Amino acid sequence: MTSTTPALGSVTTVPALERPDLLAPAVAAALAGWPSAAGVGVFEIDPELADTAACSEAYDLPLTAGANCVVVSGRRDGEERVAACIVRADTRADVNNLVKRTLDVRKASFLDMGRAVAESAMEYGGITPIGLPATWRVLVDAAVLDLDVAVIGSGVRRSKLLLPGRLVGRLPGAEVVEGLGR
Repeated sequence: MTSTTPALGSVTTVPALERPDLLAPAVAAALAGWPSAAGVGVFEIDPELADTAACSEAYDLPLTAGANCVVVSGRRDGEERVAACIVRADTRADVNNLVKRTLDVRKASFLDMGRAVAESAMEYGGITPIGLPATWRVLVDAAVLDLDVAVIGSGVRRSKLLLPGRLVGRLPGAEVVEGLGR
């Protein structure tokens, strides 16, 4: 592990760009063009343990360090609005109130899993805010920025990314929203 990649629990990370085989292609491409990518580490996991609680337990990672990405959509005046919401794993995205108001839609719902996977070009259980379609908004709960080290998806189920929480708020297109997670 290099000094620029974060550590947490029992995992050893390597710089994410050194292991593109552990990243979805869209994630690797986005990291390659992001000046803060040097602070992002990746570690390999058992794909069966990709879900947050299982991963936290198996790799001695505090659940409070996890940041989950959920994809939601809504419509207004015939226009669909899609957003990825990043919230701490010990909270849930406030889809019915804050997300709905932020997107300015009548109703916000989780995007169908098949569509989320197809349009993000990432695996279910590995969707991450890095490398998403440019048309999607990226809403980041302000509480994620306070994490010393955040555990997020890598675009695939066989690995996770570690990065300082403050960097999640610096992702291209990220919009920091106070109170997004409840």
